[in-house]
Amino acid sequence: MGKIVGIDLGTTNSLVATVDAGIPFVIADPDGQRLTPSVVHIPAAGAQPIVGHKANRVRVLKPSETVYSVKRFMGRRGADISREEMLVTYPVKGEGTGAVTIDIHGRSWTPEEISAEILKKLKHDAEHSLGEPVTRAVITVPAYFNDAQRNATKKAGELAGFTVERIVNEPTAAALAYGLDKLKEKSRIAVYDLGGGTFDLSILELSNGVFQVLSTNGNTRLGGDDLDKRLVDFLVERIKAAGGPDAAGDHPMLSRIREVAEQTKIQLSTETEADVPLPFLTSTFSFSYKLTRKELEDLTREIVLRTRAHCLRSLSDA
Repeated sequence: MGKIVGIDLGTTNSLVATVDAGIPFVIADPDGQRLTPSVVHIPAAGAQPIVGHKANRVRVLKPSETVYSVKRFMGRRGADISREEMLVTYPVKGEGTGAVTIDIHGRSWTPEEISAEILKKLKHDAEHSLGEPVTRAVITVPAYFNDAQRNATKKAGELAGFTVERIVNEPTAAALAYGLDKLKEKSRIAVYDLGGGTFDLSILELSNGVFQVLSTNGNTRLGGDDLDKRLVDFLVERIKAAGGPDAAGDHPMLSRIREVAEQTKIQLSTETEADVPLPFLTSTFSFSYKLTRKELEDLTREIVLRTRAHCLRSLSDA
């Protein structure tokens, strides 16, 4: 019957995993990357969409042709979308009970179609790695997704060529990944999920090996991207103070700084200090800095503390 893959279709990044000999592992793409940015660039009418890291690099140069954070629009109607959510760099349309569409190069794309392009890449990566066709998938969604959003996610999977065996709540999947379903006693578990673009805290109850979501609360505009932005702003100021260029209005330079900032943040999750190399920002200026974990924590403390209120609400609701 072939392997079933598990897919985290995220707002900012997505990944695909499977189980081999009872051990779960995340599948890397041909370049060895295990995270795929949830970004789709449409270069021209009728052209093959570009997905993932390549699309992310093009995003700064071709913002109106590059779709990101499309998960926010899945299964929603125009009336459901706030003005703030419409503030993206690509053209989003939707009024009243009409479906949300993204118009690029004369074609109206649905959020499901854009998500399907991300899923197609994950499917291709899995098949390349495993050396066999992959047609069955379990896809995770936020616990707060309604039926329309869940059905839209399933449709995206089907458009990508999958038989979607199940849609699973993300906090439930996280609890299973940590083996918490093996607990013998009835338990309540808090799952703190600070993703790339969203945050939520879910309270689960485990009884006889079955999870029930008791409550969930969060912020769909708060995540790791905010930590990256805070670090980028810090580096821009440091570069300027060191006699370098003002990168604030230079989009290609900002893109380069953002990429290094994200890598540094990830490195500091396991190390206490990290080098921030930015050679040849201009033909005459290179920049480097040694950032400590303490500095990063100080820079981002206010952002992390903003999750506290949502945690307390979720605990209260449970």
